[in-house]
Amino acid sequence: MPITMTEAAARHVANHLQRHSQAIGVRLGVKTTGCSGLAYQLEYVDAPQADDLVFEQAHGVKVVVKPDVLAFVDGTELDFVREGLNESFKFNNPNERDRCGCGESFRV
Repeated sequence: MPITMTEAAARHVANHLQRHSQAIGVRLGVKTTGCSGLAYQLEYVDAPQADDLVFEQAHGVKVVVKPDVLAFVDGTELDFVREGLNESFKFNNPNERDRCGCGESFRV
């Protein structure tokens, strides 16, 4: 399954990409941390590497994923939400089996 973005997330990323003229999109990754074991990472990507998987989104935004990370994030929808004064990315990942109480880490 592909990695997708809601329109709100694509708009937010597209706005930030305008300030980073070299960037073509964002890399979705995971790192080992927290009480549940894994945490999501997002960073700008200037150019995909040879083994990267690239998922084209609305507004010309690309989400880049390493093949070894895909097992953790396959089918994930990236959303951008505003709740009161807070705004953040939300990861709707069908592979998640558990999430820590603070919401910072997850387990597959």
